[in-house]
Amino acid sequence: MAGPSKADAQRERVLRASVDIFSKRGYRASSMNDIAAEVGLSKPALYHYFRSKEDILVRLYEDLLAESVAGARAIVAQAAGPLEALRGVISWRVRHTCEKQAIHKVFFEEEDEIPAGLLHTVLKQRREFENICKKAVAEHLAATGITLPTTATVYVNTCLGAANWVYKWFDPAGGEDPRTLGEHMATLLLQPLLTAARP
Repeated sequence: MAGPSKADAQRERVLRASVDIFSKRGYRASSMNDIAAEVGLSKPALYHYFRSKEDILVRLYEDLLAESVAGARAIVAQAAGPLEALRGVISWRVRHTCEKQAIHKVFFEEEDEIPAGLLHTVLKQRREFENICKKAVAEHLAATGITLPTTATVYVNTCLGAANWVYKWFDPAGGEDPRTLGEHMATLLLQPLLTAARP
């Protein structure tokens, strides 16, 4: 199969540069001029690849969510059971967030900048990722008879909230590596599924 075209490679360069700029300066304080200068393009040339700064932001969201959904699906497909699937997804989510800290900073802090007409696409992908996790929780509870003190939705949002928040405090220069941190956080977050009272 043919590799990516020069245009595709250039778009990826633009996206990587945009992540760096948005994460450091903030979306509103960044401009197409900033991005063009970072990748060594003229502003008209940049508009050949993306029509606007909004288009770049939406593409970043769509790509990250598509990667997240694909990653979760692959983990679930290979897992021995729903608990193992959820453990794998949480661990991967933490590791992925640590390893791609800048894009997750943009993702969680710039959502209000997404045009209203395009927000539904982003929200649909996000719900799909959450539903993969909720399905695993529901299957585990049904198989074990364990009950949670809250709903599966609240529990999953709590787990994902903890996993997502590592973009704020993870320090690549110290502490646990992303993989180990992911495994440890998954162990902590899954305790309610092991110790919750049975009916």
